[in-house]
Amino acid sequence: MRTVCISDTHNMQKYLNDLPAGDLLIHSGDSTMGGSLDEMRRFAEWLAAQKYDRKIVVAGNHDFGYNNNDREAVENMIRDAGATYLRDSSVEIEGVRFWGSPWTPFFHDWAFNVPRGEEIAAKWNLIPEDTNVLITHGPPHGILDMTNRGVAAGCEMLLERVMQLNQLKYHIFGHIHEGYGTLERNGKTFVNACTCTARYAPTNNPIVIEL
Repeated sequence: MRTVCISDTHNMQKYLNDLPAGDLLIHSGDSTMGGSLDEMRRFAEWLAAQKYDRKIVVAGNHDFGYNNNDREAVENMIRDAGATYLRDSSVEIEGVRFWGSPWTPFFHDWAFNVPRGEEIAAKWNLIPEDTNVLITHGPPHGILDMTNRGVAAGCEMLLERVMQLNQLKYHIFGHIHEGYGTLERNGKTFVNACTCTARYAPTNNPIVIEL
């Protein structure tokens, strides 16, 4: 299953009309800057036009529309665009088990922020043992998470949980724009699919993987 991974498009989706061909498109959060209905509508219209058999979307810390009074309307927009929206939930496609989750460690009170430690660990403990592909908005600590200030901003508890998942093959995320790229560790492939750079230029190429 040829899978195209993008993330952190921040309203720049109009520059992504030449995505690579594939069977599945994954967007791992921050499709918008503030999650307004207008932003979400424009993203959903673009998403609907993308020619993939399946699409999976998770929310990010900028995507307030998924987590306020507009939640139902926004989730319906994504579903009407032909995508599966995952929020601490799973989907199986061609025998591959996906789990998606939007949470990131607390930082300036953005959407889906949770304090580090036991509270965010409770979110990661929901991830099933048989997950093959994990999609989160943020990275695990120490993996493709280094900011320009030299801070490893990923979640320690997410790293701990990921390393417990023996059937996990891929972990796809974004959030830390400077961490764009791929890394293999302990038999798992990590993908930071941020489309926008640290300066919010939508110039990072989609990352293609084979599932």
